[in-house]
Amino acid sequence: MALLNNLIEKLQWLPGIGRKTAQRLAFFLQKMEKARVQELADAIVRARTMLHECSICHNLSEHDPCEICRNGKRDTDRICVVEQPSDVMVIERTSEYRGTYHVLHGVISPIDNVGPDDLRIRALIERIKEHPVEEVIIATNPTTEGDVTALYIAKLLKPLGMSVTRIARGLPMGSDLDLADTTTLSRALEGRREL
Repeated sequence: MALLNNLIEKLQWLPGIGRKTAQRLAFFLQKMEKARVQELADAIVRARTMLHECSICHNLSEHDPCEICRNGKRDTDRICVVEQPSDVMVIERTSEYRGTYHVLHGVISPIDNVGPDDLRIRALIERIKEHPVEEVIIATNPTTEGDVTALYIAKLLKPLGMSVTRIARGLPMGSDLDLADTTTLSRALEGRREL
């Protein structure tokens, strides 16, 4: 059982995986065909060793610059600033945004000892100074840390003369007003647009 317990412990290293889920995964992996388990292991190792940060936007990519930064059809006058590479994937799935990105790899969080110098904020400023843009869209999460990071970046960018916007926040599609908390409803009212 030492091997199984070791696997369960290692699976708990993954975010959101507690002991019970790790145990279910470990037993599931034991039932999988050995070839499929090897495919999974190989995919993990390849992704970890072959994905690197893009030197322009800091997204994860197999190539440098990444596919988005190399794409001549993207609107290079707009940069969407996000917290993590996973946020790029979410926005890209909407097929609405055609600009470029800048990945911070975190947010300012004094409680976690993460300050502005621990993020890719300086690289964003240098990037904009080298290639001025019309708009920077700050798409950090609607958390205290995300808001602090957005305000910090906006303060640095405003003197550079471009439009600095924040994505609207509010009610999800299909939601009822009576189910919304007051903060969400307030933000929905703040982010309203003319019809």
